[in-house]
Amino acid sequence: MNRPLVIGNWKMNLDYVEAVHLIQQLGVVLKNKPLEHVDLVVAPPFVDIRSVTSVVESERVALEVGAQHASVHESGAHTGEVSVSMLQRLNVGWVLVGHSERRAMYAMTDEVVAQTLRTVVRQGLNAVLCVGEELSVREVEAHQDFVSAQLHAALEGLDEKSRPLVTIAYEPVWAIGTGLTATTTQVGEMTEHIRTVAASLSLGDVRVLYGGSVNADNATALMNEGRVDGFLVGGASLKADSFLAIAQAANDCYDSKR
Repeated sequence: MNRPLVIGNWKMNLDYVEAVHLIQQLGVVLKNKPLEHVDLVVAPPFVDIRSVTSVVESERVALEVGAQHASVHESGAHTGEVSVSMLQRLNVGWVLVGHSERRAMYAMTDEVVAQTLRTVVRQGLNAVLCVGEELSVREVEAHQDFVSAQLHAALEGLDEKSRPLVTIAYEPVWAIGTGLTATTTQVGEMTEHIRTVAASLSLGDVRVLYGGSVNADNATALMNEGRVDGFLVGGASLKADSFLAIAQAANDCYDSKR
């Protein structure tokens, strides 16, 4: 079992004042009850990142900061985009790549996902590659082929030295923000499938996360029975207690299996 990774994707929530307040709350709890066996990351909106990294650094909060997206371009006439080097200057260490909402709403094709992934890892940041199927794909039992195609498109030919910087997050689109959660059997089958495909692409030790209506009540079962290495958390990451409860579950599961 890999060391768990729990990432809070805030999406388009929390202004910078709310963001600072949440990070301070997380910092207080983590100082009193450290998580020894979990890597913790938050991914705020772009406008919050500077405020969040400032608090993390000044108050030595035990977590890292990620971004929800990055441009494939370094600079130039790309209105609304943010480059990887800009994120680096803010001490961002992680970038979500190909989240289902970016793919569906902002025309992020498999080709753009692959380009973005390479841009992120080439500059030494950790990339969280998001893959997953819609309900219509699952219903015709084409989900494994669909996810395989996403993995091959993103990872084939990836430079060997960049592979340790890649994490894969499985997020069934039909379970994101819907209140629906894939069963532990469904998650376990897909997790093993992802690991098999990743190994065929020379990413044998990659961490595989699950994202899709994760909460404190289902986190332990998803870790134990779904055999994931952590979580990409959406709504539950917007409050300190619910986010840390998920992280604590991951911490305890790992500790019990060491």
